[in-house]
Amino acid sequence: MRLDFGVFEEIRAEPWATGSAVLIVFGASLCAGFGSWLWAVQSPDFPTLDRTQVFLRSFLVGSIIQTAVWFLWVYLVYQVLLRAYGVSADFVELVRTMGFAFAPVAFSLFIVFAGFAVPIGMLAFAMALLLTNVAIQTTTDAGAREATVANLAGFGAFLVVMGVFANIAEVGTFGGLAPGILFFSLDL
Repeated sequence: MRLDFGVFEEIRAEPWATGSAVLIVFGASLCAGFGSWLWAVQSPDFPTLDRTQVFLRSFLVGSIIQTAVWFLWVYLVYQVLLRAYGVSADFVELVRTMGFAFAPVAFSLFIVFAGFAVPIGMLAFAMALLLTNVAIQTTTDAGAREATVANLAGFGAFLVVMGVFANIAEVGTFGGLAPGILFFSLDL
């Protein structure tokens, strides 16, 4: 919360932090899923929306899926750094630091405020994207450009896969197996 980036250096070197990092990703995903469920509960404009299905698909299943897909994000960062730039990185250290950097996604809980759902969801992911960039630079010898390209590649894949899950098993016409702002499918 204080934006003390030195904490990434400490987390990087602590083996105990691996489990904590994964729990942070899962916890942030649960908060996001809870936000989309709360949105569904308090949304009077959609009386036929099955709130139980939103709870199951967004909060429970979506949070598990998002946590699993987050590992794809980290893995792609690792691969791009290694193969495209020749930057050596320790995958587990990236899991630790990028896991802690994913914490702002928990602010997606506040998408419950329907008029502000998109800006809040976008801000939560923007903060996580910026912090993961710092985490990557702290964990590796990558420069800002290399870290940013690798991070955008991983994040882009994360968004595409989560977008696919948002369109699987939709609740009404809203969204499927994804939490938070990613729950909403945009059928245009």
